[in-house]
Amino acid sequence: MTTLGGKTALVTGAGRGIGRAVSLFLAESGCRVVLTARTRDQLGEVQKEISARGGKALTVATDLTKDDEINALVENIQQTWEGVDFLINNAGWGKRAPVVKAKVEDWDQTFRLNLRAPMLLAKLLLPNMIEKHEGAVINIGSVSGKTGEADGAAYSASKFGLIGFTQSLFEEVREYGIKVAVILPGFVDTPLIPPNRQLDRSKMIQAEDVARTVHYVLTSPATACPVEITIRPQRSPYR
Repeated sequence: MTTLGGKTALVTGAGRGIGRAVSLFLAESGCRVVLTARTRDQLGEVQKEISARGGKALTVATDLTKDDEINALVENIQQTWEGVDFLINNAGWGKRAPVVKAKVEDWDQTFRLNLRAPMLLAKLLLPNMIEKHEGAVINIGSVSGKTGEADGAAYSASKFGLIGFTQSLFEEVREYGIKVAVILPGFVDTPLIPPNRQLDRSKMIQAEDVARTVHYVLTSPATACPVEITIRPQRSPYR
């Protein structure tokens, strides 16, 4: 595994699924990892796993839909480790419902977590990367950000927006040597997808596959940036 020793990464939604896998993978490659999510107990378990493997992690429970908690998270990071080298925006949520029956408050929650929080975190953490002329912002999107589907309008719209944000941000910071990428997985075997007899979970993308893709972006040559990566299951997971 290519080392990232001496670097610090912030991973949102780090308590389970993709966020947990990314956090463990980066810690094993030498990163200090800031773990954040609302689930304090789950974050504590991930921190224990990292510590047991000889890594370093800082746990900061945060509701990323609230600006004051995001500001407090960033202040904590700056006081503890003087900023981050890598921002991994993984936290996401979306409640399925037809547009005419959906609750507006659910839309607001989806947009704040899936799009606004990544934008605000980038705004607050980029100055340190710009000063050092290195770093990375990686957004975990979804194939739903390329093709909309019924009952998922808000989620798809937020992920479409995340792609646009990624493309715009890359153009703004590319000359500083900062990598900006969006990873678009298809079906990933995480707790977010409930049990379904029609799905063979062994054929779904694994959280560790996404973690390896994050690592690939972070270790890609200085002369190239993989701005957008789509990951699809090699075999159809439908029975």
